[in-house]
Amino acid sequence: MTAVLSSASVQDIAELRQLYFEVYGHGYPVPLGSDPVVMRRLITDGTAHWLTARAPVGGALVGSAVVLTEPGSRIGKLVGLAVHPGHRGGGLASRLTGAVCDEAFATGLLDSVYATVRLVTEGPQQVVVRNGFRPLGLLPNAVEVEGCETLALFARYADGVLERREPVLNVPERLSALLSAACRGVGIDHPRTRPAPWSGTTAVGAEPSEPLAAPPVADAEPIELIAAPAFVRRRFLELFPAADDRFFPLHTPNAVLVAADGRFEAYADLDPLAGSCALVAVHPRPSVVAGTLEAVIATVTRAGADYVETLLPLADTEALEVFLASGFVPSAVYPAMRRIDDRLHDYVVLSRTSRQIDFRTTAVSPLLQPYLGAYLSAWTTTYLPLHEVSR
Repeated sequence: MTAVLSSASVQDIAELRQLYFEVYGHGYPVPLGSDPVVMRRLITDGTAHWLTARAPVGGALVGSAVVLTEPGSRIGKLVGLAVHPGHRGGGLASRLTGAVCDEAFATGLLDSVYATVRLVTEGPQQVVVRNGFRPLGLLPNAVEVEGCETLALFARYADGVLERREPVLNVPERLSALLSAACRGVGIDHPRTRPAPWSGTTAVGAEPSEPLAAPPVADAEPIELIAAPAFVRRRFLELFPAADDRFFPLHTPNAVLVAADGRFEAYADLDPLAGSCALVAVHPRPSVVAGTLEAVIATVTRAGADYVETLLPLADTEALEVFLASGFVPSAVYPAMRRIDDRLHDYVVLSRTSRQIDFRTTAVSPLLQPYLGAYLSAWTTTYLPLHEVSR
């Protein structure tokens, strides 16, 4: 018999918490499934599309799926997909995914919805692909769930969005394999690229900067970490008052990393429970962290994050070169991620992990195999001596 889908209500919170516990145990690292205050806010404040599934007989809550949104970004995130173990195998996960995404896109306010998918089995990958999601890359060691796990990034687009992408003519050579995988995985024709020199190419809307001859030598000065969420948010909005000045959808900084000499402030969404950290923004610009990223990584590692990622425009060659030179590996590309006027701009996810990467228990579907090859190639280029690569 077919489960009944309906919008989540505040009265569902207790049952939803029980569902997430039965599906994930104590290992679910997202407050959406465990924190009643967060759950109530998402259900009532209009920033989430949340559907539940109930058994047709007895009305027990057996499934849940959510698309999170935020004003202005035109991007949603599929999260919290859960189906009770006793109701799997009948297509309920796929039905919930399709229904909640259709509801979100029907508003006309979204250009894309993305999902980070666990790779314990191929099942979750098949669910999102059946509902129009396309693979964008791999995020190795991205989260602590049942041990340290790799996630896959997928996205589903609104009609006509990919056709309005702004072309990028020059990219760092180390991105070539990732972009080739995206051409096959997303079904787009990416412009021909060529190795880009260490230059002053900057992000969309930014003023050109002077070329950098080489990354500076790493500083010995420590990095200060301030983990005071309310203060950090106020300071972040003071430095980035306009929405156009900041772009890392669905991430709110709760910590700031400050250089000892005061030359930069790096804002981070730090989650020790999940063992992850997203570098949301750097003031005055991302490339200013050149030479200090090792100290930044050491600081967030001490704070409990073994995985660090950042999101940069594909057009910002200067910032990309700085992070690539500091051991970050190109992990995923998000075509047509950001709308500026009527054009859509591509972004790249760069990541770095302090743990050993082990893909032996990772279920990588054929659609993701090109991204796995691209990541391994980039990691090898970054961390193995040239003579070892050439052997």
